[in-house]
Amino acid sequence: MLTGLMLHAQVPRSTGNPLSASPRVRVINDVDDTQLVVLSGNRHPLARPENLIGNVPANFRMERMMLALRSDPTQQAALDQLVAAQHNPASPYYHQWLTPEDFGQRFGVSETDLQTVVRWLESHGMQVEEVTNGRRLILFSGTAGQVVQAFHTQIRQYKVNGEIHFANSAEPQIPQALVPVIVGPVSLHDFQSASTHASMGAPSPNYTSGGSHYLAPADLATIYDVNPLYSAGLDGSGQTVAIVGRTNIHLSDVRAFRTMFGLPANDPQIIINGADPGIVSTGEETEAILDVEWSGAMAKNATIKFVVSPSTSTDGVSLSAQYIVNHNLAPVMSTSFGLCEAYEGSGGNAFFNSLWQQAAAEGITTFISSGDSGAAGCDGGGSSSGTHGTGVNGLCSSPYSVCVGGTQFSDTSNPSAYWRSSNTSGTGASAMGYVPEVAWNESAGGGLWSGGGGASIIYAKPSWQTGPGVPADGKRDVPDVSLAAAVHDGYLIYINGGLGVVGGTSAASPSFAGLMSLVVQNTGARQGNANPAFYSLASLQQLAGGAAVFHDITGGNNTVPGVTGFNAGTGYDRASGLGSIDANLLVHHWSDSGSPTPTFQVAASSSAVSLATGGTANVSITTSVSGGFNSAMTLAVGGLPTGVTGTFTSTTVAAPGSGTVTLKLTSNTKVVAGSYNAYVGATSGGIAKYVSFTLTVLPTPGFTLGEAQTALIISPGSHGSVSLTTAANSTFTSYLGLGVDGLPSGMTYSFSPGYIAAPGSGSTTLTLYADGIVTPHVYSVRIYAAGQSISHNVTLSVNVPGFTLTRNVTSVSVRQGGSGSVTATTTLLTGFNSSVNFWVSGLPSGVTATYSQWSIAAPGAGNCVITLRAAANTVPGVYPLTVNAMGGRVTKSVPLTLDVPSFTFDDGSISSFTVAQGGTTNVRLNVHAVGGFASGVALSFSGVPAGVTATLTPTSVTGSGSSTLKLVAASNAAIAGSTVTVTASGGGITQTVRFTVNVIHH
Repeated sequence: MLTGLMLHAQVPRSTGNPLSASPRVRVINDVDDTQLVVLSGNRHPLARPENLIGNVPANFRMERMMLALRSDPTQQAALDQLVAAQHNPASPYYHQWLTPEDFGQRFGVSETDLQTVVRWLESHGMQVEEVTNGRRLILFSGTAGQVVQAFHTQIRQYKVNGEIHFANSAEPQIPQALVPVIVGPVSLHDFQSASTHASMGAPSPNYTSGGSHYLAPADLATIYDVNPLYSAGLDGSGQTVAIVGRTNIHLSDVRAFRTMFGLPANDPQIIINGADPGIVSTGEETEAILDVEWSGAMAKNATIKFVVSPSTSTDGVSLSAQYIVNHNLAPVMSTSFGLCEAYEGSGGNAFFNSLWQQAAAEGITTFISSGDSGAAGCDGGGSSSGTHGTGVNGLCSSPYSVCVGGTQFSDTSNPSAYWRSSNTSGTGASAMGYVPEVAWNESAGGGLWSGGGGASIIYAKPSWQTGPGVPADGKRDVPDVSLAAAVHDGYLIYINGGLGVVGGTSAASPSFAGLMSLVVQNTGARQGNANPAFYSLASLQQLAGGAAVFHDITGGNNTVPGVTGFNAGTGYDRASGLGSIDANLLVHHWSDSGSPTPTFQVAASSSAVSLATGGTANVSITTSVSGGFNSAMTLAVGGLPTGVTGTFTSTTVAAPGSGTVTLKLTSNTKVVAGSYNAYVGATSGGIAKYVSFTLTVLPTPGFTLGEAQTALIISPGSHGSVSLTTAANSTFTSYLGLGVDGLPSGMTYSFSPGYIAAPGSGSTTLTLYADGIVTPHVYSVRIYAAGQSISHNVTLSVNVPGFTLTRNVTSVSVRQGGSGSVTATTTLLTGFNSSVNFWVSGLPSGVTATYSQWSIAAPGAGNCVITLRAAANTVPGVYPLTVNAMGGRVTKSVPLTLDVPSFTFDDGSISSFTVAQGGTTNVRLNVHAVGGFASGVALSFSGVPAGVTATLTPTSVTGSGSSTLKLVAASNAAIAGSTVTVTASGGGITQTVRFTVNVIHH
């Protein structure tokens, strides 16, 4: 067994050597907690508002959180190249495994960047507990308040299915400077992965009873042809299998299990990573005891290292898994837990993919159960119906892990053909040989109990996943292999002093891990990711008459209530993978996986293609054959976004299958810009091969314009500023001119700087200046930026604070010696806050003004009653006045008409009149209205001489008019003279005219 091999001392360096990678410093800017980037996809789907019950206290402890770190692109490309080479028998790097320390030195984060991240965590009060040997994980602890401060998301409590959980309520954020090295927190919640087992309680003492045939270790050894290996001494001696756990177990149960079923005494090593959680629950203990007992049952003399990590703010499964990989505990490991990809979140999925790739680079073969809810991977096996659609276990969908599905024995029609009626003494065995299998599905009995399987929503199809039956979907499909998982013929376990029966893929994974250790023992070397070998052996079996390593499962499905799944069929299928195994043939023909197999490869001229919106791009697709392959191929393209089409110069390649065609990609103008995972598939002779490429649809040249605030308040005579930011996309390359529309008279502007330099991303400050006479109002101002024939604008609300002034009447009538009033009202505009003073201008002589309040205190809204008084000698007339109000640099005025009404009365300025005895004389009297006078005027007279009669016609006038006083003297009227007085009265005003009337001789 080759462990701890230091490759840099054994493999020569050369151009393109994947081991020449080394970390570089990538955090080059100051870590500024105000410049943040959102880490999308890291809020648990169940942390929803309808489940919220409250906030977590700020002092709540969150222990052993994990911060996932990333390699730089150059390191990652070298790692991908290395892992592929380590699993390629033709490569000089084949099986040249790394230690965790060597992995960290080559593919981890630089020491400088590590210290920067550590200091950032500690600056928020966190306690950094460990930087793992692989240098891509940091374990840290802190309080909820410190997490909120560091990651800018609240930690709240949620109630889901009757259980209280804590979780971040929004996507976490980190400083932009740290983005090059941080993937994100693996989790900030206590939602945990589920164990993938189904239990039926204790069996009867007769292990074969009630139509069910419970499995003892010797049964599985018989069914899957392990006994010849035991006979040859291949029993796990000198090997180690690591098991992921999060609860402790009773060692006495394992000892009793091994004694009961005739296994040699061989205690597992229990490694406590952190505080000892004890026995967490019966369900957790069942999972743990199943994994430990059955991995050891298949590899009878192997060392089982059971790693137990308590769940804290991080699932104990994640903590145990990373411990195994970063301490290089074993060449084979098993994980019997699951959480669908959608629930893992981007941080969780990235963590497991990174960890399993590190494991593969160290030569660790990672087995993970596919799940027990059939195609409904996001629902629990005990659910009555699938409600979340199809999904797969995110722990096993990584291309660097072996995903183990489930089968069930098709033995009910004739059980005596496969099972003895009694059990073998000392081992409890009753199986007589291989039992035919179908895909595991016991959902008809209630629940979703069925083998997990389907297509990943994250990972593209790896190059090794090919062969008859492999779907042409361009996606990583699971499971890869299967073993028995049905409760109908469940696995016997010994727990809490008695027997129990357990089914599920949780039993299949550790059992397969135990069998894999026999491969490692036989080859004397670690095997790393076993999938390339598995698929190679399956192709040899199906296409070239190779050893029948796999039992091809062709019956059954993993459809469950509510979710349609997948049918088993010839070759690979998403219900059972490649099938179950003949362990003896697997071990002894393992080296066949490196033999030439009739096959072909497909390659693209580029792994990254850029396509302009509305444009075209070409990709050369080349197919090549090997191992005597000779057949025509059919090509197809998939994964293209809506609006992009792909056409080949030819969709077929003639036999033997080598050739080059051109794929033309055409985009319409409505394609959503972004990066897409596209692929080209070639199918022939029952084999499908894929090549993936990243298609980047470049956006139409453009930019965005944003403003720091959408409203300003600028008082007359002052100024205000707003910051503007532009961000150009990757295809925009112009400077931007700036301008403003909609400014009122009296307002000007300036930009600093006056334009945005090419390529169009930057910031500027707009300052608006308001002079003292700008009219107060709320103005809608348009700010625009333009360049490369593209213009964008934003609207800014500019409030010039002020007030309006109104009066309740437009004119006031005040007679001489009288008074009248007008009410002036101020109404405020948004933002005004000042005292306001009133006055009236234009008052004529003799008129005065008094105010109910000449000043209104801030904010300045109110009424002022203005009283105008006219002296008795005020000259009547109509006078234009102005009512004024001033405050806060704003002056408002409204006009007011003052009417001092009166009238004049005269007789034509003739002071005397004569009337002859017996004669008549007329005196014309005139009334003239002054100002707005419009009242009726009554006329009367007195003082007419004796013997003279007088009449007025008319006796009154309205406004301006005239009347005639007719004097008639009798023939004997005395010759004399008299003063006549005529009085005019109206509108409170009295005027008189006096003249002399002389009676003369006829």
